[in-house]
Amino acid sequence: MSRSLLPGSPDPEIVALFQRAESADPFSVLGLHACADGWALRALLPGAQSVEALSPAGALIGPLARVDGSDLWCALLAARPDDGYRLRIDWGQGPQVLDDAYRFDSQLREGDRWLLAEGTHLRPYEALGAHPIDVGGSGGVRFAVWAPAARRVSVVGDFNGWDGRRHMMRLHPAAGVWEIFVPHVGEGDRYRFEILGADGQLRLKADPYANRAELRPGTASVVARLPAGVASSDQRRAANALNAPMSIYEVHLPSWRRGPEGRWLTYTELAERLVPYACDMGFTHLELLPVQEYPFDGSWGYQPTGLYAPTARHGEPADFKAFVEAAHAAGLGVILDWVPAHFPSDAHGLAQFDGTCLYEHADPREGYHPDWNTLIYNYGRTEVRNFLVGNALYWIERYGIDGLRVDAVASMLYRDYSRKAGEWVPNRDGGRENLEAIAFLRRMNQTIGVERPEALMMAEESTSFPGVSRPPSDDGLSGGLGFHTKWNMGWMNDTLRYFARDPVHRAWHQDELRFSIMYAFNENFVLPLSHDEVVHGKGSMLRKMPGDDWRRFANLRACYGWMWGHPGKKLLFMGNEFGQWDEWNADAALHWHLLDEGAPQQALHSGLQRLVRDLNRVLVHQPALHRLDFSSQGFGWLRHDDAAASVLAFERKADQADAPPVVVICHFTPEPRQAYRLGVPLAGAWQVLINTDDPVYGGSGLDLGHLVAEPVPSDGLAQSICLNLPPLATLMLVPLNRADAEAGDA
Repeated sequence: MSRSLLPGSPDPEIVALFQRAESADPFSVLGLHACADGWALRALLPGAQSVEALSPAGALIGPLARVDGSDLWCALLAARPDDGYRLRIDWGQGPQVLDDAYRFDSQLREGDRWLLAEGTHLRPYEALGAHPIDVGGSGGVRFAVWAPAARRVSVVGDFNGWDGRRHMMRLHPAAGVWEIFVPHVGEGDRYRFEILGADGQLRLKADPYANRAELRPGTASVVARLPAGVASSDQRRAANALNAPMSIYEVHLPSWRRGPEGRWLTYTELAERLVPYACDMGFTHLELLPVQEYPFDGSWGYQPTGLYAPTARHGEPADFKAFVEAAHAAGLGVILDWVPAHFPSDAHGLAQFDGTCLYEHADPREGYHPDWNTLIYNYGRTEVRNFLVGNALYWIERYGIDGLRVDAVASMLYRDYSRKAGEWVPNRDGGRENLEAIAFLRRMNQTIGVERPEALMMAEESTSFPGVSRPPSDDGLSGGLGFHTKWNMGWMNDTLRYFARDPVHRAWHQDELRFSIMYAFNENFVLPLSHDEVVHGKGSMLRKMPGDDWRRFANLRACYGWMWGHPGKKLLFMGNEFGQWDEWNADAALHWHLLDEGAPQQALHSGLQRLVRDLNRVLVHQPALHRLDFSSQGFGWLRHDDAAASVLAFERKADQADAPPVVVICHFTPEPRQAYRLGVPLAGAWQVLINTDDPVYGGSGLDLGHLVAEPVPSDGLAQSICLNLPPLATLMLVPLNRADAEAGDA
């Protein structure tokens, strides 16, 4: 039958447009439409052998005929079917009865479209992406994607043979959002968006808002329901408070341990093994290197393409949520590394998403990151900010995550970061600050602070940018950036530089340790010994230490004592707790065999592990070591000028009257020092909380002497103790009987 004689057929030009899948308005043609002679029913069904229209009860309404030379099927009906219709399609392998996607109105609410257009939708992930819903008794999935410059967008997947002609989407022009409800699609179905870009190029893109993604090398998104919301918890709020003890175990899930034949552990196995291990070690929080889906193993997750999807390497999203729940049930917090600074240029990702630079800047001086060969988000675009702010809230609200450690903040703050002259564009005021990124960070932290005040926002920021961990103004336009804490990269670099020195040279470098106290309370600092310090030729923590093997372990134990005594929250990367000799290898498990009975130097590795466990327990149980981490009121030098002996001593204090002070004494040379006198804040007997030289940790076990404060003035205090300082060791002392102790004169 010719096109001109087929009842209900559109003009040949429109038929050709549909055959090429170039229609930007498929709903104006497909489905059921009133026409001069009745009702035209049209369906685009490539591969169909025959098509009939049925009533919902299964009664035949009438056959559809193929428009000659095309995959468009049409019928002219005398009357509109009262209860709708279905299509019985023979694909050559028997009939299949399907609801027609083009008989359904838009399922995207007007209010959502308005907020998406404004870029102010608090939870855009509830509107965009793939959401299983029921419409009038028909189950299916509502797909929606932001691609304002696209000429045409289709959803393709297992359910339509990956044919972009089957489910071309409708455009909501004001929001730039394409949307369609596809019946019969369900959870577990794979899909992508086929986008005819503004540049005329056809692209297959993963869903930026997908809740689940295919395991690499696959790049498809997977239909999954939004995880149920997780209510705020007073318990987690208390655990994440700035005056709470915080010792973070930083973990790369694929390489913490491995299963048989080197496979990754599942989220379920990690809940059964990692959670109890971290709890036994006394850590208060886990920090996971990025778990958002990423294609390249070698990026460790720092080049994600699926910000809303937990990586499929370890299981399904429900399994990851169960992992978080298991951690919380054990009293362990979970922090995620989060990467809003850049994204990879993989073809299935965000790059050139609709044929334009949609998520990134078009100008490479603003939109290209030379260090990582990645693209930089356009923070000045409201929809992009909305995507990122919504994602931060998503992990906290939907998975119960305790907080986010925001990666590479320094690269966001400055337009000239890692760029030469002429390779960057000044801001509107002619300066180097990235004003749009600063506004984004303030908005993000303010949103999290209002919606989930129990959550912790942490910045990995390595410059002296002011007010990183200070609140923004009420309008979010000025003030600090609004993070709760900031990594203290200066402390980390100075500490590692000092401890790498042979002890004979340390007397001339005492300022490398003392200097950190000069700025320790300018921000709310976390002290990080992270994955970045044990990779790319930097050596393991143990290898950084000088001397023979015994001295290496002694130095590292003393270093950890210094770290746990120093003001600030603590972060330690996996493997550092037991002194792995080799650098971290992301493609293999940690060297747990070092702890096996009979292994070489097993006692030293186990001793170091026991020390970290005990340091964590002391941190938790001694308020002086955590309640005033961010206040100068919680710290006082006892002795900082004995560089010749490489000795530092200080007092940690709490804001509670019944909490005893803790005296920390650090001695960083290998020669024991006999009868060393030091002023202490209280008279009476003192007891040892931590002695990193204790034999149980692998130390020498030097007798410290009689730890009773005598009325001998020293260091500006009315009383002092005379003790033996063990080699390469840190001591933590506390009054033996706080109730009977008498305060000395300061």
